[in-house]
Amino acid sequence: MAAVATANPARGEVDGDMYGTFRDYSKNTVQHFDKIAQFYHDLHINQTLDYVKKMRAKYAPLDKKVMTVWEAFDLLEHHTPVDESDPDTDKTQDVHSFQTAEACRRLYPGEEYDWFHLTGFLHDLGKILCATLPEFNEPQWATVGDKNPVGCAFSEYIVYPEYFKENPDIKDPRYNTKYGIYQPNCGFDNVLMTYGHDEYLYQVLKGNPCTLPDEALFVLRYHSFYAWHQHNGYDYLANDKDREFLHWSKEFQKCDLYSKSSKPEDIPDPVKLHAYYDKLIKKYFPVEKLKW
Repeated sequence: MAAVATANPARGEVDGDMYGTFRDYSKNTVQHFDKIAQFYHDLHINQTLDYVKKMRAKYAPLDKKVMTVWEAFDLLEHHTPVDESDPDTDKTQDVHSFQTAEACRRLYPGEEYDWFHLTGFLHDLGKILCATLPEFNEPQWATVGDKNPVGCAFSEYIVYPEYFKENPDIKDPRYNTKYGIYQPNCGFDNVLMTYGHDEYLYQVLKGNPCTLPDEALFVLRYHSFYAWHQHNGYDYLANDKDREFLHWSKEFQKCDLYSKSSKPEDIPDPVKLHAYYDKLIKKYFPVEKLKW
């Protein structure tokens, strides 16, 4: 049993082992447990290799909308439902974005780490995939939840691994071995992962003028890959770059996962914070309007 948290990262306190109070799928006091189980059932049976390829092709052209980061954030706030895969919070994604960003800012307060602060602010912006607009409107299982490779054997470290028995790929001998269609240590950039908000946002940032460092892009792309950065699953597919950036994935996890709180004193004031994050957006995005 993991240790119970003794610190509150929402107030700038970070403990080394806090898994006892977060991501506990056996006890859920925020949303009905069966709803989360049903979510992962739908995700695990539908996210096949062919599906992932189809979704990457669908959104790669970045032809759905042209808008600023703040306009996308408005979609996150007003048109995107609460993440039904999350057992730890019932707050909307905009609140979580500010909580994560401010936790990043406290953990690494220096100006040289302002890219890390902006990473926290942006990290869930890809969840506009399930915004109730005709350009998006994807089901939540196609947008949120944990990330894992497809095209190879599924790991026992993934949440609700028992549901993979209904995934068609598990019966395909090309995809159900340890390495499947991949080579040892090929690197995660060469691995197809379940499609969702992380991959979509990565596509957006790579397809637009953006000067965020590689560490930020890595964190944004793989922050939901808990089987790896929490349990070391699939490390046999990682390369040296992945392992070098693992540090930042773990540091970001402290701020993303452990900053969730519904207490009024832990809810950031977006009006007071707007100017700071607007400055960072202008610093790292040379153009105002982005293709989405």
